[in-house]
Amino acid sequence: MPKIPKPDEESKAFFESVVPDHPNVRIRPMFGNVSAFVNGNMFMGLFGPDVFVRLPEDEREAVTAEGGTAFAPMPGRPMKEYVTLPGSWRDDADRVREWAARSLEWAEELPPKQSKSKPKT
Repeated sequence: MPKIPKPDEESKAFFESVVPDHPNVRIRPMFGNVSAFVNGNMFMGLFGPDVFVRLPEDEREAVTAEGGTAFAPMPGRPMKEYVTLPGSWRDDADRVREWAARSLEWAEELPPKQSKSKPKT
């Protein structure tokens, strides 16, 4: 199994600087990295140095047309609805914030994720 990339401190600080400021957004660990959630749904995250977002199909196509790629934490197994933003966008935090806001808007329309309750023993 391939090793999961870990973010460096600079990448974590960048990620925290671009996550939308919203009362329902929570940042928590995911894949050994960090991700942002709204109503229990992950809408963006960090995978090593890469920022990924969850978007509707037409917006994912717009990102891939500019150099983004399908987000695949395991090779050959892309996560549905997620795209990795182009690495060159790290130099344009406002552009990343714009796509993070679009991702948040999209995820807010999804039904809230129900927490998985553990069976009682």
